[in-house]
Amino acid sequence: MSRLFRQQALEVLHIEAQAVQQLEQYLNDDFEKACQLILSSQGKVIVTGIGKSGHIANKIAATLASTGTPAFFVHPGEASHGDLGMLGKGDVVIAISYSGETAELLTIVPVIKRMGLGLIAMTGKPHSTLARLADVHVCVAIAKEACPLGLAPTASTTATLAMGDAIAVAVLDARGFSADDFALSHPGGSLGRKLLLRLSDVMHQGELLPRVHRTASIKDALLEISQKGLGMTSVVNDDGSLAGLFTDGDLRRILDQKLDIHQLAIEHVMTVNCITAKADMLAAEALNIMQQKKINGLLVLNAQRQPIGAMNMHDLLRAGVL
Repeated sequence: MSRLFRQQALEVLHIEAQAVQQLEQYLNDDFEKACQLILSSQGKVIVTGIGKSGHIANKIAATLASTGTPAFFVHPGEASHGDLGMLGKGDVVIAISYSGETAELLTIVPVIKRMGLGLIAMTGKPHSTLARLADVHVCVAIAKEACPLGLAPTASTTATLAMGDAIAVAVLDARGFSADDFALSHPGGSLGRKLLLRLSDVMHQGELLPRVHRTASIKDALLEISQKGLGMTSVVNDDGSLAGLFTDGDLRRILDQKLDIHQLAIEHVMTVNCITAKADMLAAEALNIMQQKKINGLLVLNAQRQPIGAMNMHDLLRAGVL
């Protein structure tokens, strides 16, 4: 029985993959016109559909909204009972129906046309009523559904979703939408944290910053490392500028040399040319540096090369960057 499950599943995946691949033939002038209509819109994009097409429409609206195109989903049944009031001047409507004959959509088309809004139809039937009434028709026709009965929307909804993604990403690229722009619409998730968080947001500073003078003994430096709990301490000159860095890894190395930690000054064993960062550096960038250099922490310096902060991998982990 399990073999039959796998065989049927493989058939479904094959049919749906083929349906998506065949969409390439529909990346034509009509596709470009649809993208241009969305790009030049002075208002919002309203995506609408019913049933399975409604679920796909909802997701396409969400993708557009998260990639720089203000968009939302409107249920066509609710639209004809008041929700058309959400539409305004300069808006563009994307109506999704594989048959192109969905009654609830055709009911609201005259209102959309009377308002002078752009109408993009996504159907699998280029000669359908919805396709003919639209300003632009984007075809999503498939050879067959993955459902063995040929009834449940499967390959058709997959193809429509993929075409919606193609439109959203094409428009995103044309807008010059950046990673920072993306982060602004995703501030609550891990993507937003990775793209927006800066070292100034996560670094230890003030009394929490580990710091000793270059003439301090190794013992004093170890006490500072222990008290501040970052596994390292900055070493500074008389003017507060950075002289070097001492880590618990350095400690392990000097213990092998049997040095006198009570008398020897930290300046004799510190790392002089250590890697540092600025407070406005993105936390994601700092993470990349630390991983490449195989280090566990960074000192943050100001313009006078004075340590103003310190952070380690645990700070990035707590902030959700790692």
